[in-house]
Parts: sequence; C-alpha cells; structure tokens
Amino acid sequence: MNERFPVHPLPPRRRRRAAGVAAASALALLALAGCSSDQVARGYLPGDSANEVTDETGRILSLWVGSWIAALLVGIITWGLILWCVARYRKRKDDDVLPVQLRYHVPLEIMYVILPILMVGVLFYYTARDNHEIMSEDDPVDLNVQVVAKQWSWDFNYLDDGVYETGQQAQEVGAEGSLAEQVTLYLPVDERVQFTLNSRDVIHSFWIPAFLFKMDVFPGDTTNSFQVTPTKEGDYVGKCAELCGEYHASMLFNVKVVSREEYDAHMEELRDLGQTGSLGVDVSRVQSLDSVRRNGEAVEGTVGEEG
Repeated sequence: MNERFPVHPLPPRRRRRAAGVAAASALALLALAGCSSDQVARGYLPGDSANEVTDETGRILSLWVGSWIAALLVGIITWGLILWCVARYRKRKDDDVLPVQLRYHVPLEIMYVILPILMVGVLFYYTARDNHEIMSEDDPVDLNVQVVAKQWSWDFNYLDDGVYETGQQAQEVGAEGSLAEQVTLYLPVDERVQFTLNSRDVIHSFWIPAFLFKMDVFPGDTTNSFQVTPTKEGDYVGKCAELCGEYHASMLFNVKVVSREEYDAHMEELRDLGQTGSLGVDVSRVQSLDSVRRNGEAVEGTVGEEG
C-alpha cells in the first residue's frame, strides 16, 4: 500500500450504486450494438432504406430524421450554455460579493425572440413542403380503393374491379377473445392507388405503420382521401390509430403488396365468392362475413341487420 496516497475502499452503498450504473451502461451499450446502422439512420422507423415500402416513405423519413437532428443540435447548444454558466459563474468560497444586477439585456432579449422565430420558420417550411407533396392527388391513378371503417373492423371496396372484401368485427358479440382471421387489403406493386376513406359510426384512423402514414376516417358526409404507390412486395399490418370504442386495440387488418398477376387472381377469387359490387357506409357495423355472403350479390346499400 502506498502510505502517501492510501486507497480507501468504497462504502457498501456506493459500491452498489457504482455497480448499478455500470450494469445500466452495459445494457445500454448492448442495446445500441443490437441496432443496425440502417435502423439508427432511419430514426428507428420501420422499413429498409435500400428499398422503401412506398414512394413517400423516403420523404417522410427525411423530415423525421432532419427534425431530430435539429432538435439534438438545439439541445446540445442549450444544455452546453447552461452547464457553462453553472461552471463559470458558480459561487466560490469566501466570495461574498453579489454579482452585477441587470434589469435587462437588449441584445440577449432580441436573440431570444429572433432565434425561435427562425427555428419555427425553418421547421414550418420543410413540413409544409413535404406535406404538400405527400397529400398531392394530381398524378393519374391506377387503382381506386374505398376503405370503410366500422366498429371494429374494415371493409375494402375495389371500385375499379367491382368487388369487395369485408372483415368481421374484431371480437364477436358475446364471445371471448379476438378473431384469428383479419381482413386483408391487396395492393399491386408499383401502381398508384387512390384511397377514399369513410366511416359508418365513429371517428377511426387508417394506419399502415410500414407506410409511415395514417389518416383519420370520419362518419357522415366527410370523406378523406390520399394517394400512394407501394414499391416493395411483402406482408404488412394495418390498424386503427384513433380510440374508437371497447375493441379499438383489436381493429386490425393485413396488407399484401403483390404482383399485378397475384392481385388479379385475388379479384377473381372475390368474384367467385359472390362478393361483387360494393358495401356502402350505411351497412350495419355488426355483420359477419357469412351473413354478407348469404345475401348473394352485395350492392351499394344496407346488408345485414342493425346491431
């Protein structure tokens, strides 16, 4: 032992605290190591930067990551100045002199006003620019799909093909547990789709997380719409993103982005099942797939009984 500089062991409480900090740091490092560089670059949003899911996910990703970088820079500067002031102007020992008392500082106050305005203005510009492009419906479309939301499932009307797909409510009345089978939305890859959104009962929200986009669905005469081009074949999951009642969490649907040949084959399957025509917003919200099929050819109007 060095007699000039004796080493004193840490008290048990401090040892436990140090061990806890070390363990937390190790877990954080493991978590970061498990994340791929692409995930970090995407701001942990779903998808693949080398092959975006739609023609809009790249733009949405750029806005998201850019906003976080700007927020991080502002945070670093703000906290850096705070910590610098704490260290530079802290009270020293034997210092009983009060600092100079200023009632105002015009240059600082001007900076406090101008800088936030500039920051909000830049964020507003990029948000408005990207939102205009994302919501644009000026391009010609290849496919029109009407989405009809209901408590607690979805109907999809393929308007150009004259067929529909209907989903059962996520949990049958009086039954326990959610349904295993959820309705599936089919979309052809690399074709522009016009979505028209309507609701039969309350406000819902049509959300496909992999598309990095969602839009509210309103009852009554309000109709929302948007266009998107799926660019990557695969299976995705959709859900309702607006609290809409008791079984909101189970209001799910599947999405399949497939080739045009597979899409046309599925349309033929729906025709063979007798699911021709379309289901209107006045159809009962409580209906099963079997009851709709028993009606034969479904047309715009009421199908099933009011629940």
